[in-house]
Amino acid sequence: MALHSMRKARGCWTFIRALHQGPEAVPAPQVSEHTQLSWILTCMVRLPRLQHLHQWKAKTATEKHSGTVGLLTYPVLQAADILLYKSTHVPVGEDQVQHMELVQDLAQGFNKKFGEFFPVPKSILTSMKKVKSLRDPSAKMSKSDPDKLATVRITDSPEEIVQKFRKAVTDFNSEVTYDPAQRGGVSNLVAIHAAVTGLPVEEVVRRSAGFDTARYKLVVADAVIEKFAPIKSEIEKLKMDKGYLDKVLQDGLAKAKELAYPVCQEVKKLVGFL
Repeated sequence: MALHSMRKARGCWTFIRALHQGPEAVPAPQVSEHTQLSWILTCMVRLPRLQHLHQWKAKTATEKHSGTVGLLTYPVLQAADILLYKSTHVPVGEDQVQHMELVQDLAQGFNKKFGEFFPVPKSILTSMKKVKSLRDPSAKMSKSDPDKLATVRITDSPEEIVQKFRKAVTDFNSEVTYDPAQRGGVSNLVAIHAAVTGLPVEEVVRRSAGFDTARYKLVVADAVIEKFAPIKSEIEKLKMDKGYLDKVLQDGLAKAKELAYPVCQEVKKLVGFL
């Protein structure tokens, strides 16, 4: 029924886009096949399956996150991003394992209904460690966190980075140690320090002997600023060369379209759109 409704709605898409585009609107490069496949896959997954995902349950359990439809269906868009290019192996962190299981379920479900079409991608677990929020060491650092002091961004100024680390949550013990179970805040600072310097955690702790946490926060901030400086400089340089950025976007769009269009067209034929 949902797939049938989508066929009837296709004629409205152009009109809706026209309503949202003003006469001066500049079209942004986009690959519409991603959203098309996402909608098709959404019509094949049941609501309890998405509500079972850990990230949905974790985020909707807190007052600062609302249970929006976008949050609920994002893993399906992620699945479309993977399946559209017929990926066979996908590197993921531990927090994405459930999402990859959904991708595999959707691929298998589609193949069972319409014939063998999508390869079922395998997960490649990476050793990436989560960076915790500076304001809540029990949660991971997230760019969507409403607390601006919780997340450090590459584009932050040195002053902003120092302020965020000054305000980082620690505890009443001023010694620098690494004990994630008992001292989440300080341990997060140590983990960040180790990551940006390339030093083992044990060496970071050894070199920080004698520092109190207030002083250590500034040490970590300086290390982060030093690590981000050349990256931030390159970002600023690229932002000034809009011609180059436009070319990169257009080249990427053309390549993505070349790969995605025939796959999406075949999917639409299989489900009866074409």
